[in-house]
Amino acid sequence: MGLTQSHIHPLTEMHADWSSMVTVGRIVRPHGHRGQVVVASETDFGAERFAAGAAVFALRAGQIEELRVTASREFQGRWVVGFDRVATMNEAEALRGHELRIAASDLHPLDAGTFYLHDLVGCRVETVAGEVVGLVEYVHVGPGSPILDVRGAKGEVMVPFVDAICRRVDLPSRVIVIDPPEGLIADGR
Repeated sequence: MGLTQSHIHPLTEMHADWSSMVTVGRIVRPHGHRGQVVVASETDFGAERFAAGAAVFALRAGQIEELRVTASREFQGRWVVGFDRVATMNEAEALRGHELRIAASDLHPLDAGTFYLHDLVGCRVETVAGEVVGLVEYVHVGPGSPILDVRGAKGEVMVPFVDAICRRVDLPSRVIVIDPPEGLIADGR
């Protein structure tokens, strides 16, 4: 079966370029023999993003491919997802490691004090005392709270994204102010 050319979209006005799209999950591995895959979700809206009929996009060979969900279920903190035109384990294996994205315009508005994790990447992190720690390079998602991977003059600092540490997030200014517990930031020696 495989993916047909009609479901492969070059980077055009119709589809935002890949870098402006938002990651909602990553394909971890095939699941079973019928072309399903295990997806590590990177969204709080997994039931909607991976619902039958929903479309997500993957970048393969420089082209954005639309993947239409045919079935899904939550399983052990991840999603088992079937896609239209992906019917065998080999076709599912070819998707291993691919990010699944959606257009940023498809995001839900959030309540005050809540943030999309991708919006935090690139923010400058500084302490309440004004010391610059570095820039958020990546946000690790897993069980528990997200972890900000901050890189700067003192090396890599892993900052739990929790209210007790992250005191203020100013997205328009691209600044996150933290009150780090003792030992979180190396002294650089």
